[in-house]
Amino acid sequence: MDALEAITQRVSIAQLTGPDVSDEQKTILAQAAMRAPDHAWMRPSRYLTIEGDARARLGQIFYEAQSAGKQLPDEKRQKMQGMLLRAPLVIVGITRVSEHPKVPRDEQILSTGAGIQNMLIAAHALGLGAIWRTGDMAHCQGVRAALGLADNEEIVGFLYVGHPNTSAKSVPVIDDPEFFTAWA
Repeated sequence: MDALEAITQRVSIAQLTGPDVSDEQKTILAQAAMRAPDHAWMRPSRYLTIEGDARARLGQIFYEAQSAGKQLPDEKRQKMQGMLLRAPLVIVGITRVSEHPKVPRDEQILSTGAGIQNMLIAAHALGLGAIWRTGDMAHCQGVRAALGLADNEEIVGFLYVGHPNTSAKSVPVIDDPEFFTAWA
């Protein structure tokens, strides 16, 4: 698949399954992430991979963070505990925000976002499926602590990666003249 096809034909795929993502595929995803724009060569991004039993352990942390010590209904408990089991690989995109005279905070976060986007495209080119998720757990102090984030680090997203377990949606046709216009 060529680069333009990968970029223009990629869609998010939420239903993912095994087999596991291979080491070779993970290496390519990592290389794609590291090609994101990085003003002043700050290297603000880092990525954690969550696989195997670690997904269930982090799912339990999600549940504990959401329940805050109170008993939640079984349906909610199962949902929180099973969130990370929806894909064989979950990659947590993290930005280490640093003071810099020429690179503002938002640009550092966007660099990590570009790395996640690069991995989405690379996954598609590899024949894998992927979806970028955030939600409350990206901002939860209990999750941040469990993942070992420093005070100056932020979770930009959770990238779920696996083999598609469903047909991909059709690529939407966007014909909105206000989306892409010339400024005169």
